Amino acid sequence: MSVAEFADKVVLITGGASGVGRAITDAFLAGGARVHVFDAARTHVESFLHEHPGAGATVCDVGVREQVDAAFAEFAAHHKSLHVLVNNAGIAGPAGAVEHLDPEGWDRCIDVNLNGVFYVTRLAIPRMVGKGEGVIINLSSNAGLFPCPHRSPYVASKWAMIGLTKTWAMELGPHGVRVNAICPTSVEGERIENVIRDDAEKRGLTSDEIRDVYQRQSSMRTFVTAEDVANMAVFLASDKARRVSGQAIAVDGHTETLANWLDH
Repeated sequence: MSVAEFADKVVLITGGASGVGRAITDAFLAGGARVHVFDAARTHVESFLHEHPGAGATVCDVGVREQVDAAFAEFAAHHKSLHVLVNNAGIAGPAGAVEHLDPEGWDRCIDVNLNGVFYVTRLAIPRMVGKGEGVIINLSSNAGLFPCPHRSPYVASKWAMIGLTKTWAMELGPHGVRVNAICPTSVEGERIENVIRDDAEKRGLTSDEIRDVYQRQSSMRTFVTAEDVANMAVFLASDKARRVSGQAIAVDGHTETLANWLDH
């Protein structure tokens, strides 16, 4: 990537101050973009601004429409244009058999993972359509491509995100705006290690045994890194992908199944 590939481009990234979102943010900053992030954690926002005082950041829970409206107004006060939107913010949601799921947990997962994408995108689109160019990247999941037992709210939100991606690509394509989804598998880091540890404790197995089960779900027998996901986001936002739209692109080492053989 050229250091100046995204020079003068304005990029808005939700959940962009930590985790995968932070890797995506760093990748666009390295390309010269003017980046603004929304993140629900004030500590993450403060840390990000300390490291990148020239960037923009707003504390915002995308699952709350009023917060999105206020955060976007702050963004708009500093940026008159928007070239790339990355809808990355998301949560795991509750896990368990559908009859045991907590309705409040279901609502919260859908609010953040799905409604939040709508809340942000509806405000972003007029800033793209008006100038005939733009890129929207939605962070779905391989759980948006495969059934995943005991993860109903998360799966529902991620499958829906792919439907929105393809629908918005149709709506916005005539205006020069491209829309794609990235579908990662489990990303190396603290979040998946916590899931592995909890699953191991429930089953009376070691973390290594559970990690092996998860990694065997893909042909390459591996998780991906945050940088793998960031690299795909940068590619999809670049001119190299100027004819790529309406796609749900897996970054997952080729998922074969999300069914867990320990449950059979």
